[in-house]
Amino acid sequence: MALDAAVGTVPWTIKGELILNCNCTVFCPCVVSLGQHPPTEGHCQAWAGVRIDEGQYGDEDLSGLNVGLFLEIPGNMGRGNWKAAAFIDERASEAAYDGLVNIFSGAARGTTGLFSLLVSEFLGAERAPVVFETEGKERRLMVGKKIQGAVVPVEGKDGKDIVVSNTEYWMGPDITVAKATKGRVRAFGRVWDFENRSAEICQIDWHGPR
Repeated sequence: MALDAAVGTVPWTIKGELILNCNCTVFCPCVVSLGQHPPTEGHCQAWAGVRIDEGQYGDEDLSGLNVGLFLEIPGNMGRGNWKAAAFIDERASEAAYDGLVNIFSGAARGTTGLFSLLVSEFLGAERAPVVFETEGKERRLMVGKKIQGAVVPVEGKDGKDIVVSNTEYWMGPDITVAKATKGRVRAFGRVWDFENRSAEICQIDWHGPR
């Protein structure tokens, strides 16, 4: 499908991995309450990273690109009034950049379409050096000096990862419980540090517009 088709009608897919670190002191209640329970601190501040292993926006290939996200939610996730921003891999072509902005703003509909309902202020998108690395079990996201984050799974019995399975969480049904070994954000006038706080790892299989 041509990329000049109306936004919200272009088919898209993203398969890969998402990591997220927020200010919750223990595992994020949103995963199992689906946004009905407030974050442990009463509000949510978070960064996230997406590694796209395979992806398309119309005819444009998104494979191999990374995206960083900034999220600020004043209370219960499901009540909206979010502020959000996206950092798009500087390696993206113009068409891939536009497609990723449409996807992560919710305009492309589908899995991330809820952003268009919940985000009251999209702070914008910008190109940035977005690096997503995996070493052993640690996943790291670096967006220049704006986001410096790393997360590791929380070990359960026999050293296996603790996984919350079969959920209706929007990101995916199986969420690995994690914690941040680094979680610094310096963006949009915010200065955050969420080291040792709640984190999530999720294998994603997103698509749109339906």
